[in-house]
Amino acid sequence: MLLKTFGWSFGVTAVGLAAAAFFWGWEAFALVAILSILEISLSFDNAVVNAGVLKKMNAFWQKIFLTIGILIAVFGMRLVFPVVIVAITAKVGPIDAVQLAMDNPDRYEQLVTDAHPAIAAYGGMFLLMIFLDFIFDEREHKWLAWLERPLSRLGRVDGLSVCIALIVLLVSAMTIATAAHQHGGMHADKSGTVMLSGIAGLITYLIVGGLSSHFENKLEEEDEREHEAEEAAKRAGKDPSAVGLAGKAAFFMFLYLEVLDASFSFDGVIGAFAITNHIFWMALGLGIGAMYVRSLTVYLVRQGTLDDYVYLEHGAHYAIGALAAILLITIKYEINEVVTGLVGVLLIASSFWSSVRRNRAIEANGGEDGGGADGGGKKSEVTSGV
Repeated sequence: MLLKTFGWSFGVTAVGLAAAAFFWGWEAFALVAILSILEISLSFDNAVVNAGVLKKMNAFWQKIFLTIGILIAVFGMRLVFPVVIVAITAKVGPIDAVQLAMDNPDRYEQLVTDAHPAIAAYGGMFLLMIFLDFIFDEREHKWLAWLERPLSRLGRVDGLSVCIALIVLLVSAMTIATAAHQHGGMHADKSGTVMLSGIAGLITYLIVGGLSSHFENKLEEEDEREHEAEEAAKRAGKDPSAVGLAGKAAFFMFLYLEVLDASFSFDGVIGAFAITNHIFWMALGLGIGAMYVRSLTVYLVRQGTLDDYVYLEHGAHYAIGALAAILLITIKYEINEVVTGLVGVLLIASSFWSSVRRNRAIEANGGEDGGGADGGGKKSEVTSGV
């Protein structure tokens, strides 16, 4: 089962890492591996959400999502989108950006370095909004309760995350951006560029979030209709589990999943710029990660189980927050890419270990949550098979 589900992902990983080492050396190998781990970790909750929605669709639409959907996810978001970002910020065409990266890497590095303040401001604001909306949201489980409890209470203030993001952007533009790092060790005043790009990143987040909410509302309407269909099937003496969403309902669900995947993809793609500006390394790392998202989705659907590591999502969002801060800092200061990648990996690994300890404690208490890292002290059932 494991090899059948993850076989393609293992194969793509082996080929991608081998290609990185063969063409660019061991530094590329290490950074592609870090990018892959980061993308997999940040997209883990994406796979869980996908599985929860996908299991409601019939076999035809499941196959559509897992074939056409993954092509859009891998080639559209993970491969094309980074090139588009570089092309826009460096003011060259997408094809010219790729050609430049292959034929004249020194000139490409110069253009990307000079455009980095705009990329960092755009990505930093987008990632910061993801982190703030998560940390201000009231959640059942709390990983760092001493921090998350007071912040969740503050989150009741409408528009607080947008307000804080704009304050951070304003401070960054007035301080860090006034002496932004440029090619050749030079510095330039990029405050106007940083403000404009940061606002663009904030607008992008609001648009993507709005689309996700729109399709989520559509999905809730179709869920109600599905429930009515199941009740009708029961009254008719039919198997209600055989009722699967199709037609318009499944199409809305497909669109919702694609928009949702795009929103999840943004953090991985933009976070990758904090680790490397190399288009091909980025494409390999993000492509490998996207394959595992598909495999995890298939695995969760086929097994009929969902994730029980409740703090993993927290760790992923703290990693997103760390990447946002690092991106803004790199407007002026250089930070080693390996350090940047390891920060995210360590945060996610810590949250995973906390989840494992929590599950062991619950099992030892006979299925009761004794408090654990979230300090909730709530009773909860341990999901078997996760």
